[in-house]
Amino acid sequence: ARIRYTGLTGVNTLFNGLLNTPGFDKLEFSSLRMTLGGGMAVQRAVAERWKKVTGCTLSEAYGLTETSPAVCINPLDLAEYNGSIGLPVSSTDVCIRDDDGGFLAVGEIGELCVRGPQVMKGYWNRPEETAKIIDAQGWLHTGDIARMDEQGFFYIVDRKKDMILVSGFNVYPNEIEDVVAMMPGVLEVAAIGVPDEKSGEAVKLVIVRKDPALTEEAVRAHCRSELTGYKQPRHIEFRDSLPKSNVGKILRRELREAEIKHG
Repeated sequence: ARIRYTGLTGVNTLFNGLLNTPGFDKLEFSSLRMTLGGGMAVQRAVAERWKKVTGCTLSEAYGLTETSPAVCINPLDLAEYNGSIGLPVSSTDVCIRDDDGGFLAVGEIGELCVRGPQVMKGYWNRPEETAKIIDAQGWLHTGDIARMDEQGFFYIVDRKKDMILVSGFNVYPNEIEDVVAMMPGVLEVAAIGVPDEKSGEAVKLVIVRKDPALTEEAVRAHCRSELTGYKQPRHIEFRDSLPKSNVGKILRRELREAEIKHG
């Protein structure tokens, strides 16, 4: 078989699913010119394996329905996966803001905000909801936590609503998931915050195994070697599958709600 696409878009779940499909690595990829990931964060383990199997760099882009939908994209000749969502597209301003609306400097972490001709005018007949997301200066507040480097590349840290607060420290699920996804025995992983009497919240991992022999202790040992103390998972659960949206996004919200309901 031959891959005849000049480009491929999708989410981390799609790429991971393809890579774990028997026979996929035997396909002919010489016609594949570009692979573009969006919709959710691409994990480094998936991006590196994609390059190894296909010979094509997996680049990320970023946008929202409210931005019609493009905001940032990486250079199309990117040699290696860089973990960023790229540079703002033409005529688009992107900045990082703190909780008080102040503009943050290079390297500081805050909410990613967007202003440009592609930003929506508002939600139809929902002025109150519009006012929550677009401020008086026309900045769309995305709800994504990000940072910018010295070259102007933006990096998504996580969704603001998914952040876990452990003893006053911010813990971002994407970072935890990236680390755990590097384990060969892990097919999929989600990190969520669950209530904890001592620390307010604690990290819980929900894992789908690729290798049935993968143990909780092996996961804990890997996390101890890669993550600082307060980021360590307090709870680990193995499942046959994770809840996903119709476009393949892992639904952390459903996992959190199930914890609260049955907690």
